[in-house]
Amino acid sequence: MAEVITITSGKGGVGKSTATANIAVGLAQIGQKVVAVDFDIGLRNLDMILGLENRIVYDVIDVMEGKCALSQALIQDKKTPNLHFLPASQSKDKTILDKQKVKALIESLKEQFDYILLDSPAGIEGGFEHAIFWADRALVVVTPEVSSVRDSDRVIGIIDAKSDKATKGAKVQKHLIINRIKPELVENGSMLSSDDVLKILAIPLIGLVPEDERVVSATNCGEPVIYDKSSISGECYKRIVARILGDEVPFVEFKKQGGILQGFKRLFQ
Repeated sequence: MAEVITITSGKGGVGKSTATANIAVGLAQIGQKVVAVDFDIGLRNLDMILGLENRIVYDVIDVMEGKCALSQALIQDKKTPNLHFLPASQSKDKTILDKQKVKALIESLKEQFDYILLDSPAGIEGGFEHAIFWADRALVVVTPEVSSVRDSDRVIGIIDAKSDKATKGAKVQKHLIINRIKPELVENGSMLSSDDVLKILAIPLIGLVPEDERVVSATNCGEPVIYDKSSISGECYKRIVARILGDEVPFVEFKKQGGILQGFKRLFQ
């Protein structure tokens, strides 16, 4: 059965859309049929990260309002044909979303895809609630900073209270991605450690991703970093994909300077 995975965060700028793009590509690369849906209505970013901004004709709002067929709005990725993309609208705002229309859209996508990845807007306004309401699983992206962790704690509570599963006495499966880890700051006490974050948020860890300059260049080129076989963050996203599929994959401990190079070598062994 198809699985709906919402990628969300408490605050903006933590790498949520980057995570969505790389996980979507990673799942599609190993044969899964994947659609990435940009639910950040009014602030479209996922299209640029995927390098698909020039191919947009219709968007998710056009589909839900019946202005076009779903097939007309879906964009197939040329580099990874198993991946499709459904863009957000830049001309509308999040208040236009309707719960039943979102449900109908997701049900239609379930007929065609193995994984539906919803790139949720940051924060806890209406767009976020629509993105998490129908989720089977939520991946919460956080950076090791007090403000990000605090906001994510609030988001986790809302997922538990306001999802469709919660209304039926069940819970959305939740996992944590700790992004933009800077080992030198962790070791000198200027940044929270992964253990600190996990103790505060108390949900299972699914991914550790270090700060990586290649993510910026990859984003600017419209080619997710997971395509870069020499990128440490790209390899980390591949491991997240494996864990989503149920594989047991060890986590790598990142160390500063020479230590992180040793971690890098172990990662590719």
